[in-house]
Amino acid sequence: MNFRLKNRTVEMDSNKKSMEKLNRYSYLGLMALVTFTFACKKGGDQPSVDDNVLNYEIEIKPPTRNYILGAFYTNFGSGFNANIKEVPSIGKYAYPNALPTTIPASGVNVMTEQINMAKKAKLDYFVFSVRSANLDFNNYRNDSITVNAFLNAPNAKDMKFALSYNLNTASLGISNTIAIETLPARLESFYKDFQRMGADPNSYFKKDNYMKVNGKTLVIINNAQNLNANDCPAVYKEIRRRLSLLGFELYIVGMQDRWSPPQRFYYRFQNCVDAMYEYNMIDTRDYDRYFLFLQNVDQGWKYWKSMLQSWNIEFIPSISPAFNNLITNPASRNPNFLRNDGGLFYKKFCNVAKNNASASGLIFIDSWNNYNLDTQIESTQGYGDLYLDITRQEFKLN
Repeated sequence: MNFRLKNRTVEMDSNKKSMEKLNRYSYLGLMALVTFTFACKKGGDQPSVDDNVLNYEIEIKPPTRNYILGAFYTNFGSGFNANIKEVPSIGKYAYPNALPTTIPASGVNVMTEQINMAKKAKLDYFVFSVRSANLDFNNYRNDSITVNAFLNAPNAKDMKFALSYNLNTASLGISNTIAIETLPARLESFYKDFQRMGADPNSYFKKDNYMKVNGKTLVIINNAQNLNANDCPAVYKEIRRRLSLLGFELYIVGMQDRWSPPQRFYYRFQNCVDAMYEYNMIDTRDYDRYFLFLQNVDQGWKYWKSMLQSWNIEFIPSISPAFNNLITNPASRNPNFLRNDGGLFYKKFCNVAKNNASASGLIFIDSWNNYNLDTQIESTQGYGDLYLDITRQEFKLN
């Protein structure tokens, strides 16, 4: 009895496996037939390269408005890197003691000449980076020396400027597990950094040529995605309140790291800032993004702009004319965008920016003079005024 039951069980298991095998082969056969049918079908809805969302050309079109252009100004230290191929039209210069000085020293006022060049491009303002005056004073002092060199130039009145606050998590003592509210002394220092920009009689915000957007005082927060707080909207509300008491209504721009969706740190931007931008997209570090780079950026920015509009936040495109990581890292295998096309890449990048600018028409150019990454548009002895001219032609009506 048991023997027959055992055999019956074995027989049932064997039949079950046979049916499963048959069903599996039948399914595979059906799928093969479907694949063959669609493969042999002419016309219809079969996929093609034309369906790829990145399969289009970036058109170069004349501007239909005057865009507001801000270029990031770089203090690149006390020396001019020997790997840099381009020589500034005014000669090599650096920042010993934070002052822009030609190498060798000459009678040329670097900042004066840079302002004259910026006027050729019809730039509206330079963006200067400043660190915490209360938590990183030595570096803040160097930053302020560079800003004051601009303000002391005889033609400074012809050019506006804005500040980008360099948010440093180490100085603030914050991390993903330490919120700034748990460090009340550091939080107070953070608030006072912004108050300092507008409190003193000679403060930067009170300068006649300090940049405003829609009548509001522009301030940029670098690495804003790292401001870990239990309640970011409350922190930003307090910044605005304190500056309002000094007579300033702020237009705050928050930076988020490159190649990241806006929702990644939404809780650090929503109900906090007036505008956002993505940092230095041209440093892709990824060959998947390098190929069809402009289309990748265009599609990404379309999404960014749409999402930010739903948050009542403006999007600011940030572009670069070129990028060469080999200057500071000769062994790098990351992709680069070299200056070998007479400026065509930059022209197209300008048009990607125009396609995705928000109502205020703000565009960032990264950079004015970062020779260490070859992202500068400043005039050089090699390409002359090429990138100044392209900037003017692509973003200004006349």
